[in-house]
Amino acid sequence: MTTLPVSVPAPTLAGDDETPPGARTYAPAEGDAAVTLALVHRAQAGDAEAFGELYDRYLDLVYRYVYYRVGSAQVAEDLTSETFLRALRRITSFTWQGRDVGAWFVTIARNLIADHYKSSRYRLELTTDDVTESGARLTTDGPENAVLEGMQNTVLLAAVKQLGAEQQECIVLRFLQGLSVAETAQAMGKNDGAIKALQYRAIRSLGRLLPEGVEL
Repeated sequence: MTTLPVSVPAPTLAGDDETPPGARTYAPAEGDAAVTLALVHRAQAGDAEAFGELYDRYLDLVYRYVYYRVGSAQVAEDLTSETFLRALRRITSFTWQGRDVGAWFVTIARNLIADHYKSSRYRLELTTDDVTESGARLTTDGPENAVLEGMQNTVLLAAVKQLGAEQQECIVLRFLQGLSVAETAQAMGKNDGAIKALQYRAIRSLGRLLPEGVEL
């Protein structure tokens, strides 16, 4: 994959980070999220090495998301590179909203994919090997775990491709990429309740599409 040249923009002028009256406040980042946020702040201050670390952390997440959407390795590499270049140009605009910065990168990638296809409906291309490899990295509980395990079945993969565009994307983000409900909501431009409802409908639709004897 092409290595990105890193040239971090100068930090924003004083006043850009001021919280407007009535703005929503968020709990401080903790654990790994705090480490990542510290990298963001360093990148915003002009630290090229910090942005390079963000690139290393989220390259695989962004690439897999784009690849599942476009079905072409070459196009996925190009759009992934453009995602990080755009993120680099806009890093000073990022503000902590209680969600992992990975959702911000995915949002940028999602917009680039939309630009790439313009008004054409995308085709979700999934392969059993890719899904199995991705699924092995994730741990989920309850019905989510059942979905993840089932997605290693080629019959279920075929059913996923029959879902509507938003339901497909929800399934990819939640169970292949491992994003939380809140992060998926941010990436798709919806609220948490809408994502929960979309996920519920997608799972119900998969249940109807599966042949008799095949269960989630």
